[in-house]
Amino acid sequence: MKRKVDDSAAHNDSSKKRLATQDGIHANFRNGLFEQDTVQGYASEYASSGPYKHAVVSDLINDDLLRSVRSEILDSIHFTPKETDIYKIHQSGDLANLDGLPASALEKLPSLLKLRDSMYSYEFRQWVSQVSGAGLLSGTKTDMAVNVYVPGCHLLCHDDVIGSRRVSYILYLTDPEKPWKAEWGGALRLYPTDEVAGEEGKMFKLPKTEWTKVIPPAWNQLSFFAVQPGESFHDVEEVYHRVEGGEEDDGGRVRMAISGWFHIPQEGEEGFAPGLEESLAERSSLQQLQGKAAQFDEPQYRWISPTGRPEDDGPADELTEEQCQFLIRFMTPNYLTPDTVEELNELFTDECVLQLTNVLSEKFCVSLKASLEQGSASALPFSTSRPPHKHRYQYLHSAANTSGASASDAASPFQQVLDELLPSTAFQKWLSLVTGLTLKKCSVLARRFRRGLDYQLAQGYEGDEPQLEFTLSVTPTTGWGVDDEADGETIGNTAKKPNDSDEDNVGGYELYMAGDDADEDEDNNASDDGVVIPPNAQSNTGAGQRRPAKQKKADPAVYQAAGDDEDDGILFSNAAGWNSMSLVLRDKGTLKFVKYVSERAPGDRWDFTGCFEVEPEEDEDGDGEE
Repeated sequence: MKRKVDDSAAHNDSSKKRLATQDGIHANFRNGLFEQDTVQGYASEYASSGPYKHAVVSDLINDDLLRSVRSEILDSIHFTPKETDIYKIHQSGDLANLDGLPASALEKLPSLLKLRDSMYSYEFRQWVSQVSGAGLLSGTKTDMAVNVYVPGCHLLCHDDVIGSRRVSYILYLTDPEKPWKAEWGGALRLYPTDEVAGEEGKMFKLPKTEWTKVIPPAWNQLSFFAVQPGESFHDVEEVYHRVEGGEEDDGGRVRMAISGWFHIPQEGEEGFAPGLEESLAERSSLQQLQGKAAQFDEPQYRWISPTGRPEDDGPADELTEEQCQFLIRFMTPNYLTPDTVEELNELFTDECVLQLTNVLSEKFCVSLKASLEQGSASALPFSTSRPPHKHRYQYLHSAANTSGASASDAASPFQQVLDELLPSTAFQKWLSLVTGLTLKKCSVLARRFRRGLDYQLAQGYEGDEPQLEFTLSVTPTTGWGVDDEADGETIGNTAKKPNDSDEDNVGGYELYMAGDDADEDEDNNASDDGVVIPPNAQSNTGAGQRRPAKQKKADPAVYQAAGDDEDDGILFSNAAGWNSMSLVLRDKGTLKFVKYVSERAPGDRWDFTGCFEVEPEEDEDGDGEE
């Protein structure tokens, strides 16, 4: 009998402890959050939200606690500036592993520890699970970091689908005394999707080019959504610089937030399902698009044969008089002389890369720049590329045909370059002499990267044979962090990092990086469109770890961090500028991207880009050279 009394007392003590713990957790959130009516209200709003289900919760945390958290972060947390193809951000270390810090460090972060434990408590995980209907959430696998966006920082389109993530969240810690204004940027933006059929009838979801839901930051506001393969696409709008003469009392426009993920239950936890994580990986959008990108990407290559009559080709080792007369209408005469062509050929043979300035003649440039500045090029029927988790820019295919007909006399200088010069037999012949390569059909685009909108994320070239790529930049504005005007032709190669200065780096540069070794590709099926990351490298930006942990030659995530003596894998970068051209013999795995053009850029980036198929060289035995 006494034992039963003792057991009952022990049971009561245990129940009291659980209730006390629950009361302590509830006290760290706002009053009434856990009441059933509140839960049902948020669940109803979540279920009816779009473009995909999400929740926005104001005043989530006890205000005094969150203010203490913000103070601790400002006083004790170190932030590292990071920049890649997809983001520019200031980031803390992993907050999920604070327990591993020495006692002296933990003493400075009591409120942050309390917040982390409250966010991953059983009570709040149940609350998130009930509101979202996403299923049980892990209490052992925690995943959170502090991210700070200052003016110029951004995070481009992605869907967060990695590994065991189930719910993505962001809790804002903006200045509570200076309410954030929507016009400062920094909003979470959600993208709707289209369902498209693949070549075998399989259905896929692709994000549209524009977002439809904008959620501006606000102090003590939580946003969260279930991570859904091919559907939960979102980005973080750039935090905009203050305009000249604008308001000064904006707190520096510092968008601070804690972001992270709730994961599916892990082994040993309630709700653990063997094989579920592997199943989620198979359904991820990156896996769905792996090897199938070509059928969904816009634009796609439009291969054309260079325009002109075959009898106009002339000798293989020199330009004919007719070809020179055609090219001199557009190009600086010095680039057409035998001595210059020979010099270029020697440089390209050594490096497989050339960067040239003042390629177009001064006379032609006057009319070309005038047409760009007057807006005639903007009026052309540009389309917008997609999907935005790979790229977003405006493009126009060359309208050249194979009949040898010239562009209309009424065509603008911009159209003449696109439709007449670049697809011509004469230009192909000049490129062949400069590079020493035998060139075949080509594909040519005009592109416009709009400031505050456009970019091209890093992707590798997957062709079995190298291709010759060129980019002719005709950006008419100055102030891109480079010498925009040169006094004469400049011939040579550079391999340099983009300008690291936050003040000067407005993006818009095109960058090539060494990529995967061909024999390593077969061992790495889980890639992010050809981009890979060194082992143990972490990313808690909100894009998360987009790439598998396997060592490769280079990664956009580290190109800004490498020291002067380190090999960061950059072949070269080419800033937006006026009348400059790059030539690259690009082989399998080589990465290329165009960095997001900041809203602070002096204008849009304009260029022409294209590629030529290369005839494989034969060795002495007549076989294709390896």
